[in-house]
Amino acid sequence: MGSFLPDNSAYELRAVIGRGLEDLMTVNLARYKPTGEYVAIRRIDLDSCTNDMVNYLQGELHVSKLFHHPSILPYKSVFIAENELWVITPFMAYGSARDLISTHFTDGLSEQIIAYILLGVLRALEYIHQMGYVHRSVKASHVLISADGQLYLSGLRSIFSLIRHGQRARVVHDFPQYSVKVLPWLSPEVLQQNLQGYDFRSDIYSLGITACELANGHVPFKDMAATQMLLEKLNGTVPCLLDTTTIPPEELSMKPSRSGADSGICEGPGAGGARHANGEPSSSSGGNPYSRTFSSHFHAFVGLCLQRDPEKRPSASSLIGHSFFKQIKRRPSEALPELLHPVSPISSLDCMQPQDSPTGLASLESDLSQLDVDDWDF
Repeated sequence: MGSFLPDNSAYELRAVIGRGLEDLMTVNLARYKPTGEYVAIRRIDLDSCTNDMVNYLQGELHVSKLFHHPSILPYKSVFIAENELWVITPFMAYGSARDLISTHFTDGLSEQIIAYILLGVLRALEYIHQMGYVHRSVKASHVLISADGQLYLSGLRSIFSLIRHGQRARVVHDFPQYSVKVLPWLSPEVLQQNLQGYDFRSDIYSLGITACELANGHVPFKDMAATQMLLEKLNGTVPCLLDTTTIPPEELSMKPSRSGADSGICEGPGAGGARHANGEPSSSSGGNPYSRTFSSHFHAFVGLCLQRDPEKRPSASSLIGHSFFKQIKRRPSEALPELLHPVSPISSLDCMQPQDSPTGLASLESDLSQLDVDDWDF
């Protein structure tokens, strides 16, 4: 759990940076007084929580005590302060991968950045699956990046154990609570809710959807009604990376528009057109964001993850060795700050004191407002 004191007087609350859990949770930026380190604090009003919510939170906190992995968001301390549950986690100065797409890389991240992100998520999933759990909430907003370029998977609130009565179940049938926001990422077998159930391979499908989200700048199926999305997934409709190999050339030659690609579902192979390696837009393409070519390794990786039959999807351990990741030559902490340039982590924290001028506070809150903290799910 870490060595952070379970005492609210050891934390100096700063700006409110988010709310959640049906408005029962307030997320604060805070400074840990003994070291000066900045943290995020979830403060949950226990008096207003239903018994179901309390049980839900207890499950998450139980898992957080069990898990110790460098790619999973650590919980530094958990304690009760008056009528509130306080959960202390590190502050992620780059925000989430979803934040990066929303604010800076609206047409999607470069293939190399995505490779670092997906490898970090796979390492976390490998550990989670070996521990006998299914994550059930893999998506870009649950991939957090610290100021020094380290990657962490969060979203433990929806996690579910395959261990029942001391035995490891082959499948589970439980549907994740409070899952409306995560429906586009869920696998067909989770959504189907039939007697066959699902297992850890459902997370691999979600990883494939996340790969498309990171590459295309939006999540597949995002504009579909829930019923239509379910039918598309059950019928085997497979999302894809949007580039010169999946979008017909006549669409690429049109003015930049997402009208034909909002769903993130391929309509047919493209041939010809301006191409550029590793998902970077071509400068001669007339500005169409999808006039780029991702590597065949990336397309193959996504195809493996999004197979309709879960039995055919590789395990996280197997995917870690995929050829897609051969392009990774350095540690994320060395490569990501450089690859994410000109984006920089929120850095005005150290110069801000409680008595600082309103201008300084406004500047900090402006920076923090770019982070979709409510959806980090910590």
